Amino acid sequence: MRSEKVSILNEVIDRVKNADYCFILNYGRSTVTKLTGLRRDLEKQASRLMVVKNTLLARATSDAGWDDVSAMLKGPTAIVTGNGDVAEVAKVLVAFVKGNDTAEIKGGNVEKSVVSPADVDEISKLPSKDAMRGMLLGTLSAPATSFVRVLNAPLLDVLYALKAYEDKKNEPAA
Repeated sequence: MRSEKVSILNEVIDRVKNADYCFILNYGRSTVTKLTGLRRDLEKQASRLMVVKNTLLARATSDAGWDDVSAMLKGPTAIVTGNGDVAEVAKVLVAFVKGNDTAEIKGGNVEKSVVSPADVDEISKLPSKDAMRGMLLGTLSAPATSFVRVLNAPLLDVLYALKAYEDKKNEPAA
């Protein structure tokens, strides 16, 4: 192998091994403008798109310990790799594919598990990590909030009774 190919192969292997997720995309006959727009959208999510040869990707995925993905490696191929919120990246990819009839998501690998195009579509429907953290925090704080209300209820009843007594005492005589 020429030194340029070895360098590219090592970069692909490194990106596939060190990423939390790696999506395989058929970019079809997308224009340079559309791919540049996709790259820009992915940069906002701390992800990168790289056009790769199928033979290099096959070697990189086998070195990374993936299951056989040879069925995904047909036609023009690009990979999207990164670390962080996989749902937001999946949303960007699904939106790109919907806007380009020649592009398609072939599958990928999320947290060391191979995923199908249908799985990527389902991942794109998930809320972001921050939204899920907010939901979890709300769920965890609900019992504490209810507990505080229960503890305050007798005190509030006493205060309401005293207020009613004071109001009755200050009423003008009829």
